[in-house]
Amino acid sequence: MQSSSRRLFLKQATLSAAGLWLRPAFAASAAGLPRSTPEAEGVAAAGIEAFLDAVAREQFELHSLMVLRHGKVIAEGWWEPYGPELVHTMYSMSKSFTSTAVGFAVAEGKMSVEDKVVSFFPDELPPKISENLAAMRVKDLLTMSTGNEKEPTQTVVKEENWVRTFLAQNFAHKPGTQFMYNSAATYMCSAIVQKVTGQNILDYLTPRLFEPLGITGMRWENCPRGIATGGWGLSIQTEGLAKFGQLLLQKGVWQGKQLLPAAWIEEASRFHIQQPGGDKPDRPKAKNDWLQGYGYQFWRCQGTAFRGDGAFGQFTIVLPEQDAVIVMTSENKNMQGQLDLVWKHLLPAFGAQGAAKGLSERLAHLKLALPPGQKTSPAAQKKRFKVATNDLGLGEVAFDFSEEACTFSADSHRIVCGLADWHRGEAAFPGTPPRLISGGKPKQTPLSKIAASAVWTDPQTLLLTWRYYETPHHDTLTCRFEGDGVTITFLNSITAMNPKAKDSRAPLQGTAV
Repeated sequence: MQSSSRRLFLKQATLSAAGLWLRPAFAASAAGLPRSTPEAEGVAAAGIEAFLDAVAREQFELHSLMVLRHGKVIAEGWWEPYGPELVHTMYSMSKSFTSTAVGFAVAEGKMSVEDKVVSFFPDELPPKISENLAAMRVKDLLTMSTGNEKEPTQTVVKEENWVRTFLAQNFAHKPGTQFMYNSAATYMCSAIVQKVTGQNILDYLTPRLFEPLGITGMRWENCPRGIATGGWGLSIQTEGLAKFGQLLLQKGVWQGKQLLPAAWIEEASRFHIQQPGGDKPDRPKAKNDWLQGYGYQFWRCQGTAFRGDGAFGQFTIVLPEQDAVIVMTSENKNMQGQLDLVWKHLLPAFGAQGAAKGLSERLAHLKLALPPGQKTSPAAQKKRFKVATNDLGLGEVAFDFSEEACTFSADSHRIVCGLADWHRGEAAFPGTPPRLISGGKPKQTPLSKIAASAVWTDPQTLLLTWRYYETPHHDTLTCRFEGDGVTITFLNSITAMNPKAKDSRAPLQGTAV
């Protein structure tokens, strides 16, 4: 091994062991995209650094960033405890993959976007088929213009038969005339693909999309009848998103082979329908990335870009004019603000000059901030408590402290929390992880990868943070020790975004034993 290559190998191994998952922008990946540098691909590294500065300054929480130009990764980073080998919940970014499954089925002659939705489900139709339901096409599902009186997803996912429940809704408007964001409509696309191919869309896409692109480890949630949820539920690695975006940028060509017709990608990504809304006092319509038009499960952006996106900031942004792709995973409420930073700092960097000394090193050492506090307290002693009857079904909790960790136990569940650091483990703690939508939720509490930390915010209060690092979300547990008792309150990160919301889990009340 050459000395420079060996130094790189040893540096990667050392940082990987420390949990930093270094994969420098100039290092090749066997099954991955080629790597380069910003300067070599005509991108101002200073613009990338300015973007990172703005993310930190404005307190946006990113979990990963990957920037591609000319088909090469020029910048990549994961905020610890997130990492490149881990999948991440995509929420509605899943929709763009469902649209692509429809594209493959259309290309194979198994269906058409002009096909009527009712034609696929003769046994699931309501007793009376309205004119609007009868007229609904696959295209109307793809463009979220089904004509629903109200968004039906929450109604649909409460039932066992999602297809029948969707078709039983009131379609008050002529399909194709009014945009209404509609995750259940995307589920129907998934159900149609499964109907015409005999395969769940995850299985259907694997040999057509995931395997050719070298994407592995992805998974997708299913409805009670085994149909992929479609509009949400996909978990995939950051580089998987980047490869998907690059395939779209290359109009369906991958390593010289046309996987998906260019005509489909052009049709799927173009303007089909206008979203309702206009100028607002704080933002003109031209600067609103949710009012630039909608395609087949893709959003048009300001300028010539288009994107797939998911709740809390899961983005695959395709920039044809710049021959670039930008991918982010995140947990942010203000998704428009996150995009604003892309347009302000990253977009002007393409075709510009500007070095940033130490950018690669900075990207390799990104880390989410830990809550402030102390590593220890006079109250940091081994404690065991019997808890009052509770909705989580727990009978006992315990705290065991060492120099570097606090081990929290609840019945058979055990989570080791690093003191002022992350400790990685797995647990299936009741009521976790947080979810935005119940549809596709496993019947049993899933085993989640958790990065946990503990810190004393005052002598009597221990704050536990549990990051479910294959999702955007985390929990905070505030443990207040008073006398011979403890009160444990929960707050998940979704609820925390709404000051008026309250966590559904009632506090645990414990008495020392």
